[in-house]
Order: sequence, then C-alpha cells, then structure tokens
Amino acid sequence: MNSSTKIVCNNIWKVFGPNPQKALSELDHSLSRAEVLEQTGHVVAVRDMSFSVEEGETFVVMGLSGSGKSTLVRCLSRLIEPTAGEVLIDNEDVVKMSDAALTHLRRTKMSMVFQHFGLFPHRRIVDNIAFGLEIRGVGKKERTDKAMEVLEMVGLSGWDQHYPRELSGGMQQRVGLARAMAVDPEILIFDEPFSALDPLIRREMQDELLRLQKLVKKTMVFITHDFLEAIKMGDHIAIMKDGETSQIGTPEELVANPGLCNPTSVTSV
Repeated sequence: MNSSTKIVCNNIWKVFGPNPQKALSELDHSLSRAEVLEQTGHVVAVRDMSFSVEEGETFVVMGLSGSGKSTLVRCLSRLIEPTAGEVLIDNEDVVKMSDAALTHLRRTKMSMVFQHFGLFPHRRIVDNIAFGLEIRGVGKKERTDKAMEVLEMVGLSGWDQHYPRELSGGMQQRVGLARAMAVDPEILIFDEPFSALDPLIRREMQDELLRLQKLVKKTMVFITHDFLEAIKMGDHIAIMKDGETSQIGTPEELVANPGLCNPTSVTSV
C-alpha cells in the first residue's frame, strides 16, 4: 500500500440471503447472479471487488440500477456488513473494527452525501450543517462559526436561518454537501447525490463540486449511473455490472478503449 493510498478494497463480497457465509463457501463462480439466486436463494450483490483510491482523488463507481454500486459503497463504512474481504482505510481494516472504532471513523474521518438530501425539516439550515459537529460535542459558537464558513463556501450565504422546505432541490443538496464538509472529513462518499435534480441544476452541482474539490482536495468516492457524469467527475472510474467490475481506468482510458480496459492490469487506481 503506497503512502498516498487512502482506501483499499480487497476481494469484497456481499451476499444477501438466509445463510450468506455458507452460500459463498459453496458458490460456483461460473454461475451468473440470476443462476445463483435460482439455485441457492441468495443474491450476490457484490462479487470479489478490489480497487484502491489515492488520497485527494475522486474515484467514481458507475453502473446501472441493480449493479451493486450502492451496496459496495455502504460496505466501505460498514453501513452494510461485507460477507467477505477487507476494507483498508489508512491501512486499518474497517471490517475488523470495534463498534467504538467504527463510530469514531464515521464521525471524524468520513462523511456521506445521499441522493435525497436527508436534511432535518425542523432544523434551520445552519443547525442542519452543524449537526455533525454537535454530535461530536463541539460548542455552539464554534460549530455555528464553522457552519457559516462552509455555508459561504457552497454559495448559500444569507440562508442560514431558513428551513429546508424553503430551499430548492439544488439548494438543499448544497446544504447536504455543506453538512458533510463541516466536520472536515478526510473522505467524502457520494451516493448518486445529483440524480434527483433537474438536468441544468445537476450540471451546476457537478461544477460546484469540482470547484470545491480544487479547494479542499478531499478523497472522494462518487456513485453514479450516468456515464457522462462519471467521465466529468472522476480521476478513475470503476464500471460495475451484476456486482462485479467490468472495467477500471481513467476517463481517457475508458473513452479511448470502451470495454477493453482490464481491471486486473490497473495497479494504482
């Protein structure tokens, strides 16, 4: 593992069903996902995924609905428990972490931004943004100051005393982004954050995130089903199909050689 490597996933599997460990141990690897489901009653959501993410880069996982991309990204923080494999963050295996260590990781090192914003409707915008700092026990003045600073960074100065229902969808997603950034995480995970937005607003949010990334240089994992969005946002892109990697490469490699980029040949992604 290079000193600049932030995340490493080694042979991640996620099997859903009544006895996933047994199903995995007896799995015929030549069978398709549909055949495994028919024969065993188990769903192989993620199949033997391996990749690495360098510090400060945006790594995109792209795939159609049902490809396993959201399940995979939830395995990184153990919102979903992997059936097998390891997830290394700064060379620590997340899969083996205690509950206390996992809580600390989620509170201090990573933040997630979801498709449907997840804002608290009864809290003003400034308090939504400061929520993660409040959970950490940061004092009211300090967390409010930080929330106001991040609010300005995402272009929403003057909206701090409003409620989420008073903001447009694009503005609400900016608040979600600001809330994730307020805790100053090392890793930002985006699960199709812009797919619920109108096309024009979506492009604006893509540009906004690219602008912010130049400023903050966080390690980002970005999930999308949109190839053009993946090409625009990603330093490296993994394309998933039926729970496994079909390609990994830079946007240039994927555009120049669609379907030809061998994931096993990429050693530093």
